Amino acid sequence: MAPGILVDESQNGAAVHIQNAQTKLEDSLRSIFPDGIRTSGQHPPLYDLLKPYTDFPKEITGPTVWQREDFIDSQEKWVHPFTDEEVQELSDTADAFIASGTPLEGISKEKFPLAKLGKVLTALREDLLDGKGFILFKRFPADVWGPQKNAVAYMGLGTYLGYFVSQNGRGHVLGHVKDVGDDPTQIHKVRIYRTTARQFFHADDGDVVGLLCVHRAAEGGESDIVSVHNVWNTLQREHPDVAETLTKPIWYFDRKGEVSEGEEPWVRQPVVYLENGGKGRVYCKWDPYYVRSLTRFSDAGLIPALSEEQLHAMAVLEETCNKLALHMVLEVGDIQFVSNAHLLHARTEYKDFAPPAPRRHLLRLWLATPETEGGWALPMPDSHQKKRGGIQVNNTPPRAPLDAE
Repeated sequence: MAPGILVDESQNGAAVHIQNAQTKLEDSLRSIFPDGIRTSGQHPPLYDLLKPYTDFPKEITGPTVWQREDFIDSQEKWVHPFTDEEVQELSDTADAFIASGTPLEGISKEKFPLAKLGKVLTALREDLLDGKGFILFKRFPADVWGPQKNAVAYMGLGTYLGYFVSQNGRGHVLGHVKDVGDDPTQIHKVRIYRTTARQFFHADDGDVVGLLCVHRAAEGGESDIVSVHNVWNTLQREHPDVAETLTKPIWYFDRKGEVSEGEEPWVRQPVVYLENGGKGRVYCKWDPYYVRSLTRFSDAGLIPALSEEQLHAMAVLEETCNKLALHMVLEVGDIQFVSNAHLLHARTEYKDFAPPAPRRHLLRLWLATPETEGGWALPMPDSHQKKRGGIQVNNTPPRAPLDAE
Protein backbone atom coordinates (compact mmCIF):
# COMPACT_ATOMS: atom_id res chain seq x y z
CA MET A 1 0.00 0.00 0.00
CA ALA A 2 1.23 3.52 -0.70
CA PRO A 3 1.75 5.48 2.55
CA GLY A 4 0.35 8.87 3.36
CA ILE A 5 -2.86 10.81 2.86
CA LEU A 6 -3.54 12.14 -0.60
CA VAL A 7 -5.96 15.09 -0.63
CA ASP A 8 -7.00 17.76 -3.07
CA GLU A 9 -5.61 20.87 -1.41
CA SER A 10 -7.20 23.21 -3.95
CA GLN A 11 -10.78 22.62 -2.74
CA ASN A 12 -12.61 24.82 -0.24
CA GLY A 13 -12.52 23.42 3.25
CA ALA A 14 -9.25 21.63 2.52
CA ALA A 15 -7.89 22.38 5.99
CA VAL A 16 -10.87 20.70 7.68
CA HIS A 17 -10.69 17.74 5.31
CA ILE A 18 -6.99 17.36 5.95
CA GLN A 19 -7.44 17.48 9.73
CA ASN A 20 -10.24 14.91 9.63
CA ALA A 21 -8.20 12.60 7.44
CA GLN A 22 -5.18 13.02 9.72
CA THR A 23 -7.27 12.12 12.79
CA LYS A 24 -8.70 9.01 11.16
CA LEU A 25 -5.23 7.90 10.06
CA GLU A 26 -3.80 8.42 13.55
CA ASP A 27 -6.60 6.41 15.16
CA SER A 28 -6.12 3.50 12.75
CA LEU A 29 -2.35 3.31 13.13
CA ARG A 30 -1.73 3.63 16.87
CA SER A 31 -1.08 -0.08 17.17
CA ILE A 32 1.99 0.36 14.93
CA PHE A 33 3.09 3.96 15.43
CA PRO A 34 3.33 5.34 19.01
CA ASP A 35 1.80 8.70 18.11
CA GLY A 36 -0.54 7.31 15.44
CA ILE A 37 1.27 9.16 12.67
CA ARG A 38 3.04 7.32 9.88
CA THR A 39 5.84 8.87 7.87
CA SER A 40 4.29 9.94 4.57
CA GLY A 41 7.19 8.78 2.39
CA GLN A 42 8.32 9.78 -1.08
CA HIS A 43 5.70 11.08 -3.50
CA PRO A 44 5.81 12.49 -7.02
CA PRO A 45 4.96 16.20 -7.08
CA LEU A 46 1.54 17.46 -8.08
CA TYR A 47 2.56 18.09 -11.67
CA ASP A 48 -0.23 20.55 -12.45
CA LEU A 49 1.04 22.78 -9.62
CA LEU A 50 4.61 22.99 -10.92
CA LYS A 51 5.56 26.40 -12.27
CA PRO A 52 7.42 27.10 -15.53
CA TYR A 53 10.85 28.66 -15.52
CA THR A 54 9.41 32.00 -16.60
CA ASP A 55 7.65 32.27 -13.23
CA PHE A 56 10.88 31.91 -11.25
CA PRO A 57 12.63 34.98 -9.82
CA LYS A 58 15.72 36.30 -11.55
CA GLU A 59 17.15 37.30 -8.18
CA ILE A 60 16.22 36.31 -4.64
CA THR A 61 16.74 38.67 -1.69
CA GLY A 62 16.37 38.32 2.06
CA PRO A 63 17.91 36.35 4.94
CA THR A 64 17.93 33.03 3.06
CA VAL A 65 20.51 34.47 0.67
CA TRP A 66 23.87 34.40 2.38
CA GLN A 67 27.55 34.24 1.45
CA ARG A 68 30.15 32.31 3.38
CA GLU A 69 32.00 35.59 4.00
CA ASP A 70 29.04 36.56 6.21
CA PHE A 71 29.97 33.81 8.67
CA ILE A 72 33.61 32.71 8.36
CA ASP A 73 34.88 35.28 10.85
CA SER A 74 31.59 35.73 12.74
CA GLN A 75 30.92 32.45 14.48
CA GLU A 76 28.66 34.14 17.02
CA LYS A 77 26.11 34.39 14.19
CA TRP A 78 25.78 30.64 13.76
CA VAL A 79 27.47 28.83 16.68
CA HIS A 80 25.63 28.33 19.98
CA PRO A 81 27.65 26.70 22.78
CA PHE A 82 25.23 25.15 25.26
CA THR A 83 25.54 26.88 28.62
CA ASP A 84 26.06 24.88 31.81
CA GLU A 85 22.45 25.66 32.75
CA GLU A 86 21.17 24.42 29.38
CA VAL A 87 23.20 21.22 29.62
CA GLN A 88 21.84 20.60 33.13
CA GLU A 89 18.24 21.13 32.03
CA LEU A 90 18.78 18.79 29.09
CA SER A 91 20.41 16.20 31.36
CA ASP A 92 17.64 16.31 33.97
CA THR A 93 14.90 16.01 31.36
CA ALA A 94 16.66 13.12 29.61
CA ASP A 95 17.06 11.29 32.93
CA ALA A 96 13.37 11.77 33.71
CA PHE A 97 12.35 10.47 30.31
CA ILE A 98 14.54 7.38 30.68
CA ALA A 99 13.10 6.75 34.16
CA SER A 100 9.56 6.91 32.72
CA GLY A 101 10.20 3.78 30.68
CA THR A 102 8.70 5.35 27.54
CA PRO A 103 10.15 3.81 24.34
CA LEU A 104 12.48 6.16 22.51
CA GLU A 105 10.18 6.03 19.47
CA GLY A 106 7.47 7.57 21.66
CA ILE A 107 9.38 10.70 22.62
CA SER A 108 7.55 13.97 21.97
CA LYS A 109 7.75 17.64 22.88
CA GLU A 110 5.08 17.12 25.53
CA LYS A 111 7.07 14.27 27.10
CA PHE A 112 10.34 16.23 27.01
CA PRO A 113 9.70 19.61 28.70
CA LEU A 114 12.48 22.19 28.39
CA ALA A 115 11.22 25.36 30.05
CA LYS A 116 14.29 27.47 29.23
CA LEU A 117 16.14 25.73 26.41
CA GLY A 118 12.83 25.21 24.64
CA LYS A 119 12.62 28.97 24.03
CA VAL A 120 16.03 28.90 22.30
CA LEU A 121 14.89 26.01 20.13
CA THR A 122 11.62 27.70 19.20
CA ALA A 123 13.51 30.75 17.96
CA LEU A 124 15.93 28.47 16.13
CA ARG A 125 13.08 26.70 14.33
CA GLU A 126 11.95 30.00 12.82
CA ASP A 127 15.48 30.78 11.68
CA LEU A 128 15.86 27.31 10.16
CA LEU A 129 12.65 27.68 8.18
CA ASP A 130 12.72 31.33 7.17
CA GLY A 131 16.21 32.64 7.93
CA LYS A 132 19.76 31.51 7.23
CA GLY A 133 18.73 27.88 7.70
CA PHE A 134 21.50 26.43 9.88
CA ILE A 135 23.09 26.40 13.31
CA LEU A 136 25.95 24.61 15.05
CA PHE A 137 25.45 23.72 18.72
CA LYS A 138 28.51 22.93 20.82
CA ARG A 139 29.16 21.39 24.25
CA PHE A 140 26.64 18.54 24.03
CA PRO A 141 28.22 15.93 26.41
CA ALA A 142 28.31 13.14 23.81
CA ASP A 143 31.54 11.70 25.22
CA VAL A 144 30.12 11.58 28.77
CA TRP A 145 26.53 10.39 28.63
CA GLY A 146 26.64 7.12 26.69
CA PRO A 147 24.47 5.86 23.79
CA GLN A 148 21.05 5.83 25.47
CA LYS A 149 21.20 9.25 27.10
CA ASN A 150 22.81 10.77 23.99
CA ALA A 151 19.93 9.45 21.88
CA VAL A 152 17.23 10.59 24.32
CA ALA A 153 18.64 14.10 24.79
CA TYR A 154 19.31 14.56 21.07
CA MET A 155 15.86 13.38 20.01
CA GLY A 156 14.37 15.50 22.78
CA LEU A 157 15.98 18.56 21.23
CA GLY A 158 14.60 17.52 17.87
CA THR A 159 11.00 17.48 19.11
CA TYR A 160 11.13 21.28 19.35
CA LEU A 161 12.09 21.62 15.68
CA GLY A 162 9.84 19.12 13.90
CA TYR A 163 8.38 15.62 13.73
CA PHE A 164 10.68 12.62 13.30
CA VAL A 165 10.32 10.83 9.97
CA SER A 166 11.69 7.46 8.92
CA GLN A 167 15.04 7.67 7.15
CA ASN A 168 15.07 4.27 5.43
CA GLY A 169 13.06 1.15 4.69
CA ARG A 170 13.86 -0.21 8.16
CA GLY A 171 11.87 2.59 9.79
CA HIS A 172 14.84 4.24 11.51
CA VAL A 173 13.80 7.57 13.03
CA LEU A 174 17.22 7.78 14.67
CA GLY A 175 19.83 7.33 11.96
CA HIS A 176 23.51 6.48 12.21
CA VAL A 177 25.99 7.98 9.76
CA LYS A 178 28.72 5.39 10.04
CA ASP A 179 30.74 3.11 7.78
CA VAL A 180 29.25 -0.38 7.99
CA GLY A 181 31.31 -1.83 5.14
CA ASP A 182 28.84 -1.28 2.30
CA ASP A 183 30.33 -0.86 -1.21
CA PRO A 184 29.94 2.81 -2.26
CA THR A 185 30.24 1.89 -5.95
CA GLN A 186 26.92 0.01 -5.75
CA ILE A 187 24.95 3.23 -5.71
CA HIS A 188 21.78 1.59 -7.02
CA LYS A 189 21.30 -0.16 -3.68
CA VAL A 190 23.75 1.37 -1.18
CA ARG A 191 23.05 4.53 0.81
CA ILE A 192 26.27 6.57 0.88
CA TYR A 193 25.89 7.57 4.54
CA ARG A 194 26.75 3.93 5.37
CA THR A 195 30.19 4.28 3.70
CA THR A 196 33.28 6.51 3.92
CA ALA A 197 32.72 7.94 0.43
CA ARG A 198 32.31 11.59 -0.40
CA GLN A 199 28.79 12.94 -0.36
CA PHE A 200 28.15 15.55 -3.03
CA PHE A 201 25.88 18.51 -2.36
CA HIS A 202 22.39 17.23 -1.65
CA ALA A 203 19.24 17.63 0.44
CA ASP A 204 17.67 14.84 2.50
CA ASP A 205 14.05 13.69 2.47
CA GLY A 206 13.02 15.76 5.48
CA ASP A 207 12.52 19.49 6.00
CA VAL A 208 15.37 19.70 8.53
CA VAL A 209 18.35 17.38 9.06
CA GLY A 210 20.28 17.15 12.32
CA LEU A 211 23.72 15.61 12.86
CA LEU A 212 25.26 14.95 16.29
CA CYS A 213 28.97 14.05 16.27
CA VAL A 214 29.73 11.18 18.66
CA HIS A 215 33.11 10.12 17.18
CA ARG A 216 35.33 11.90 14.66
CA ALA A 217 37.22 10.41 11.77
CA ALA A 218 41.02 10.26 11.63
CA GLU A 219 40.95 12.28 8.40
CA GLY A 220 38.20 13.98 6.41
CA GLY A 221 34.47 13.72 6.95
CA GLU A 222 34.21 17.50 7.02
CA SER A 223 31.02 19.39 6.30
CA ASP A 224 30.02 21.98 3.71
CA ILE A 225 26.75 23.89 3.44
CA VAL A 226 25.52 26.38 0.88
CA SER A 227 22.55 28.72 0.45
CA VAL A 228 20.39 27.42 -2.40
CA HIS A 229 19.15 30.94 -2.97
CA ASN A 230 22.69 32.24 -3.37
CA VAL A 231 23.36 29.37 -5.77
CA TRP A 232 20.19 30.21 -7.70
CA ASN A 233 21.16 33.88 -8.05
CA THR A 234 24.61 32.84 -9.27
CA LEU A 235 23.17 30.43 -11.83
CA GLN A 236 20.75 33.07 -13.09
CA ARG A 237 23.67 35.41 -13.69
CA GLU A 238 26.20 32.93 -15.04
CA HIS A 239 24.29 29.87 -16.28
CA PRO A 240 20.62 30.69 -16.91
CA ASP A 241 20.35 27.64 -19.16
CA VAL A 242 21.26 25.42 -16.19
CA ALA A 243 18.77 27.23 -13.95
CA GLU A 244 16.03 26.51 -16.47
CA THR A 245 17.01 22.84 -16.81
CA LEU A 246 16.74 22.40 -13.05
CA THR A 247 13.10 23.60 -13.07
CA LYS A 248 11.95 20.98 -15.59
CA PRO A 249 10.23 17.79 -14.29
CA ILE A 250 12.62 15.61 -16.29
CA TRP A 251 14.70 14.31 -13.40
CA TYR A 252 14.25 10.75 -12.18
CA PHE A 253 15.25 9.94 -8.59
CA ASP A 254 15.95 6.37 -7.51
CA ARG A 255 14.10 4.86 -4.54
CA LYS A 256 16.89 2.25 -4.25
CA GLY A 257 14.42 -0.52 -3.54
CA GLU A 258 12.82 1.25 -0.56
CA VAL A 259 9.38 1.06 -2.15
CA SER A 260 5.88 0.42 -0.84
CA GLU A 261 3.44 -1.83 -2.65
CA GLY A 262 1.98 -0.14 -5.72
CA GLU A 263 4.74 2.48 -6.04
CA GLU A 264 7.15 2.93 -8.92
CA PRO A 265 10.85 2.36 -8.20
CA TRP A 266 11.61 5.98 -9.01
CA VAL A 267 10.12 9.48 -8.69
CA ARG A 268 10.05 11.98 -11.56
CA GLN A 269 10.34 15.60 -10.51
CA PRO A 270 12.22 18.88 -11.00
CA VAL A 271 15.29 19.74 -8.96
CA VAL A 272 14.04 23.25 -8.21
CA TYR A 273 10.42 24.17 -7.40
CA LEU A 274 8.39 27.19 -6.46
CA GLU A 275 6.20 26.97 -3.39
CA ASN A 276 2.53 26.18 -3.95
CA GLY A 277 1.31 29.46 -2.50
CA GLY A 278 2.90 30.42 0.80
CA LYS A 279 5.70 32.89 0.19
CA GLY A 280 6.37 31.64 -3.33
CA ARG A 281 9.96 30.75 -2.47
CA VAL A 282 12.43 28.70 -4.49
CA TYR A 283 12.84 25.20 -3.04
CA CYS A 284 15.47 22.62 -3.98
CA LYS A 285 15.39 18.80 -3.85
CA TRP A 286 18.62 17.20 -5.03
CA ASP A 287 21.00 14.27 -4.65
CA PRO A 288 23.21 13.28 -7.60
CA TYR A 289 23.71 9.73 -6.28
CA TYR A 290 19.98 9.11 -6.64
CA VAL A 291 20.02 10.38 -10.23
CA ARG A 292 23.13 8.57 -11.42
CA SER A 293 22.05 5.22 -9.98
CA LEU A 294 19.17 4.62 -12.41
CA THR A 295 21.09 3.08 -15.33
CA ARG A 296 19.50 -0.31 -14.64
CA PHE A 297 16.18 1.26 -15.67
CA SER A 298 17.41 3.53 -18.47
CA ASP A 299 19.39 0.67 -20.04
CA ALA A 300 16.15 -1.33 -20.10
CA GLY A 301 14.33 1.55 -21.80
CA LEU A 302 12.00 2.15 -18.86
CA ILE A 303 13.10 5.76 -18.32
CA PRO A 304 15.22 8.18 -20.36
CA ALA A 305 18.97 8.21 -19.86
CA LEU A 306 20.52 11.42 -18.56
CA SER A 307 20.85 13.90 -21.41
CA GLU A 308 23.89 16.04 -22.16
CA GLU A 309 21.84 18.99 -20.93
CA GLN A 310 21.28 17.27 -17.58
CA LEU A 311 24.88 16.12 -17.21
CA HIS A 312 26.04 19.68 -17.86
CA ALA A 313 23.56 21.02 -15.29
CA MET A 314 24.74 18.51 -12.68
CA ALA A 315 28.37 19.48 -13.17
CA VAL A 316 27.67 23.22 -13.03
CA LEU A 317 25.47 22.86 -9.94
CA GLU A 318 28.15 20.97 -8.00
CA GLU A 319 30.86 23.39 -9.13
CA THR A 320 28.76 26.40 -8.07
CA CYS A 321 27.96 24.89 -4.68
CA ASN A 322 31.64 24.18 -4.03
CA LYS A 323 32.55 27.75 -4.97
CA LEU A 324 30.01 29.29 -2.58
CA ALA A 325 30.01 26.84 0.35
CA LEU A 326 30.74 27.45 4.02
CA HIS A 327 33.10 24.80 5.40
CA MET A 328 33.00 23.49 8.94
CA VAL A 329 34.41 20.64 11.01
CA LEU A 330 32.14 18.82 13.46
CA GLU A 331 33.87 18.03 16.72
CA VAL A 332 32.62 15.51 19.26
CA GLY A 333 29.58 17.06 20.95
CA ASP A 334 28.70 19.33 18.03
CA ILE A 335 25.17 19.29 16.61
CA GLN A 336 24.48 20.71 13.16
CA PHE A 337 20.88 21.47 12.15
CA VAL A 338 20.33 22.38 8.49
CA SER A 339 17.29 23.25 6.40
CA ASN A 340 16.70 20.92 3.46
CA ALA A 341 14.44 23.48 1.76
CA HIS A 342 16.93 26.23 1.00
CA LEU A 343 20.33 24.71 1.84
CA LEU A 344 22.34 21.90 0.32
CA HIS A 345 25.02 20.10 2.31
CA ALA A 346 27.98 17.87 1.51
CA ARG A 347 30.66 15.77 3.20
CA THR A 348 34.24 15.06 2.26
CA GLU A 349 35.51 11.50 1.99
CA TYR A 350 37.00 10.25 5.25
CA LYS A 351 39.30 7.68 6.79
CA ASP A 352 38.63 6.09 10.18
CA PHE A 353 41.12 5.47 12.96
CA ALA A 354 42.52 1.94 13.07
CA PRO A 355 40.69 -0.51 15.37
CA PRO A 356 40.07 -0.74 18.25
CA ALA A 357 39.40 3.02 18.06
CA PRO A 358 35.72 3.78 17.36
CA ARG A 359 34.65 4.64 13.83
CA ARG A 360 33.36 8.06 12.82
CA HIS A 361 29.79 8.18 14.07
CA LEU A 362 27.08 10.81 13.71
CA LEU A 363 23.52 10.46 14.98
CA ARG A 364 21.07 11.76 12.38
CA LEU A 365 17.52 13.13 12.58
CA TRP A 366 15.16 13.91 9.72
CA LEU A 367 12.49 16.33 10.89
CA ALA A 368 9.26 17.33 9.16
CA THR A 369 7.76 20.83 9.46
CA PRO A 370 4.30 20.66 7.86
CA GLU A 371 2.75 23.54 5.99
CA THR A 372 0.07 23.83 8.68
CA GLU A 373 2.78 24.57 11.27
CA GLY A 374 4.86 27.13 9.42
CA GLY A 375 6.64 24.81 7.00
CA TRP A 376 7.08 25.54 3.32
CA ALA A 377 4.06 25.17 1.02
CA LEU A 378 5.33 22.40 -1.24
CA PRO A 379 3.64 21.26 -4.47
CA MET A 380 3.40 17.80 -2.94
CA PRO A 381 0.33 15.76 -1.96
CA ASP A 382 1.55 15.48 1.65
CA SER A 383 2.49 19.14 2.22
CA HIS A 384 0.05 19.46 5.15
CA GLN A 385 0.90 16.17 6.82
CA LYS A 386 2.74 16.25 10.13
CA LYS A 387 5.31 13.66 9.02
CA ARG A 388 5.63 14.63 5.39
CA GLY A 389 8.53 13.29 3.35
CA GLY A 390 10.93 10.69 4.68
CA ILE A 391 11.12 7.07 3.50
CA GLN A 392 8.28 4.76 4.46
CA VAL A 393 7.89 1.19 3.21
CA ASN A 394 4.33 0.00 3.74
CA ASN A 395 3.56 0.02 7.49
CA THR A 396 7.10 -0.61 8.73
CA PRO A 397 7.03 0.63 12.34
CA PRO A 398 9.43 3.35 13.55
CA ARG A 399 12.62 2.25 15.28
CA ALA A 400 15.34 4.16 17.11
CA PRO A 401 18.38 1.86 17.33
CA LEU A 402 21.27 3.07 19.47
CA ASP A 403 23.87 2.07 16.87
CA ALA A 404 24.13 1.38 13.14
CA GLU A 405 22.48 -1.76 11.82
